[in-house]
Amino acid sequence: MADYGRAVEFGIFPTPDAAALPELFAMVAAAERGGLDLVGVQDHPYQRRFVDSFVLMGSILERTTRIRVFPDVANVPLRTPAMIAKAGASLDLLSGGRFELGLGAGAFWPAIAALGTPAREPAEAARALCEAVDIVRLLWSPEPSVGYSGQHYRLAGTKPGPQPAHDIGIWLGVGGPRMLEFTGRSADGWVPSASYFPPTALPEMHARIDAGALAAGRDPAAIKRLYNIGGAITDGSSDGDFHWPADRWVEELTALVVDVGMDTVIFAPARDTVRQVERFAAEIVPGVREAVGRERAARARGTASS
Repeated sequence: MADYGRAVEFGIFPTPDAAALPELFAMVAAAERGGLDLVGVQDHPYQRRFVDSFVLMGSILERTTRIRVFPDVANVPLRTPAMIAKAGASLDLLSGGRFELGLGAGAFWPAIAALGTPAREPAEAARALCEAVDIVRLLWSPEPSVGYSGQHYRLAGTKPGPQPAHDIGIWLGVGGPRMLEFTGRSADGWVPSASYFPPTALPEMHARIDAGALAAGRDPAAIKRLYNIGGAITDGSSDGDFHWPADRWVEELTALVVDVGMDTVIFAPARDTVRQVERFAAEIVPGVREAVGRERAARARGTASS
């Protein structure tokens, strides 16, 4: 059982399909009205049907006033860390501090290679992602000049800037043991997806992150734990994983927080997207917040009396 005690947040994961942008913006508007916290935008530059994720995030931020936006997750092989840092800081400044940064090592390598970037072996891609985290942090620093010499990326007398409007979180979409430990040592958050890592896989992965954090002298609770979930809120009985009626969603997501250790759910509706976002905000989110609060209070009382 693991509950890191972090504030519980919720968001949406719309598909950046060029043919369905009105629906996407309607989802975002519903999330903003409903008080959700985040919009995660997937980044697959090789997908011909998708608009560019960073351009889209700028448009989302311009159309909203409160909700935060992050790439879920940025494709590091196709976006150099220096330009990710520049774009991220720019979006953060333009939005008044509403940008966060998710980074990934890359997948679908034939498609990446088709755009002219050499395919990387898993270990090589992991090293490149670690270097990317270092470079982004350097380029958001107040230093007058920075340098870096890695296997994949280099900086030589580079002048950082502009600095972001707030301390942007760097969240990694990783799954291997070494990268989970790196997340604990060096990142601000972890962004797995239920389609790759079901809830039963999460405790062992948390343990890897926690070990990395403790080895680096960090509190494991400092690391945000987000979870991408695709599914639907049904009107009747459950019809598969993450296709549940509202009360089951509340029960399962509460357990995901207080028993499994996740603190943020990013919801990708499988159908009827705008209405599903409205239902998620109105029926699921308040129920989970209330249930988590009750459970945490009960456990605190039990600890105090023992």
